[in-house]
Amino acid sequence: MSGILIAGTTSDAGKSVLTAGVCRWLHRRGVRVAPFKAQNMSNNSAVVVDGQGRGGEIGRAQALQAVASGQEPQVRFNPVLLKPGSDHTSQVVLLGQAVDTIDAANFRRLKPAMSGAAFAAYDELRAEYDVVVCEGAGSPAEINLRDHDYVNMGLARHGRMPTIVVGDIDRGGVFAAMFGTVALLDAEDQALVAGFVVNKFRGSRELLQPGVDMIEAATGRTVYGVLPFDVDLWLDAEDALAYGRVLGRPGPARGQEWLRVAVVRLPHISNATDAEALACEPGVSVRLTVEPGEIADADLVVLPGTKATVDDLRWLRYTGLDQAVLAHARAGRPLLGICGGFQMLSEQIADEVESRRGEVAGLGLLPVRIVFAPDKTLSRPAGQALGADVRGYEIHHGRVAYRDPALASLITLPDGDTEGVAAGNVFGTHWHGAFESDEFRRRFLTLAAGLAGRHGFEVAPDTSFAAMREATVDRLGDLVEEHLDTERLWQLIEKGAPVGLPFLPPGAPSLG
Repeated sequence: MSGILIAGTTSDAGKSVLTAGVCRWLHRRGVRVAPFKAQNMSNNSAVVVDGQGRGGEIGRAQALQAVASGQEPQVRFNPVLLKPGSDHTSQVVLLGQAVDTIDAANFRRLKPAMSGAAFAAYDELRAEYDVVVCEGAGSPAEINLRDHDYVNMGLARHGRMPTIVVGDIDRGGVFAAMFGTVALLDAEDQALVAGFVVNKFRGSRELLQPGVDMIEAATGRTVYGVLPFDVDLWLDAEDALAYGRVLGRPGPARGQEWLRVAVVRLPHISNATDAEALACEPGVSVRLTVEPGEIADADLVVLPGTKATVDDLRWLRYTGLDQAVLAHARAGRPLLGICGGFQMLSEQIADEVESRRGEVAGLGLLPVRIVFAPDKTLSRPAGQALGADVRGYEIHHGRVAYRDPALASLITLPDGDTEGVAAGNVFGTHWHGAFESDEFRRRFLTLAAGLAGRHGFEVAPDTSFAAMREATVDRLGDLVEEHLDTERLWQLIEKGAPVGLPFLPPGAPSLG
């Protein structure tokens, strides 16, 4: 046994969830399994510290896949993370640490270090685990990028891994996408593509079966199963683009009133997953929005994290959303800023690191000054807030350089130091993931509801975010066991891609 690559016809085809599901299925079988994504492009990241003392950032999807595998997350599971800061540049996080900024001009210079780190991490994992379940990125048929690829077929060739291509039938054209994906690969790549999985299917399997039969006949490759559309699979999205406008499926309100939460969908939003914990609560409606009217109607407004604080603050002003946020706060209703959103609430921002725009006025809702430092803060702190234990993680360049001494803190650390602010109805913190702490979340929502005048709102006493996350990965494992041909999948993992898979013309020129 060695590994398997799960590629996709497109981005957001279902690679991440299928990888997590396969990891949970293998873990249940007693297999020592590790997830792997050579390169991820996402602003949704997690801070991890592995058993070897190596810490840093990885994609949130790989952190969830680690949970599915029964493993503690580690930086080797996602050795290259690209965090877009604009349409043309991304921060390069190599083995957990930010090392450079990449663009079209310097891609060739940085690519050897990135691919080298990815292949080395994969080789280490392959030597230590029974099976490495690898997730591709985008599509393996991005023929303009194939000669630089180390995350799709480049990785498959490196590890001689069988590959499955997953397609999202909800988008339409899934069979054409599957056929075309294989037919645009060269002969050596095609020899590793063993078959397909159809994702997000709704309706009668009988009506779909003729298409399954035809794609198998046309390609000479197996369809390993058809996964149904499942509305409950929304936790730990790899990218904010995967979210709809309404987040989650909250249960009925426990009290007489709902609490309406508006999360501003910033252009470079990062760790939008912070809002997921709020959306897990019964009676809490969470909406990602760019509409001033929805901010005006909300009880609680959240300015989330962002990879580009100053640029997104400028966008907030350009769209007029800043006025909606200011009006909300001045009306005495609760406003929360998380990480970059917290920085926006300050009086002044000095940024010579991310945007290099120097001194920029913040929204002025908190008497705080933020200064960006070259080194990124990466930590997994714990403390007390609102009388409850709270844990979180920090990923930011911005530091609080000054805060009004009269300003109350939101969080108290064990050493007596403080973090974040609580100024009447305006709150700010650099901590991501704080609302995954159940009791703190309940107390904050109760406080927010009171400030918003929603006195009929009641929190549920028994919502457990950790249990919901565990239920998610269990559900993914169930879907794999119920809807995939796991015996044939196991044979594929054990023996590799079948010999003699047919070549589909036209194919791409051989890379040699």
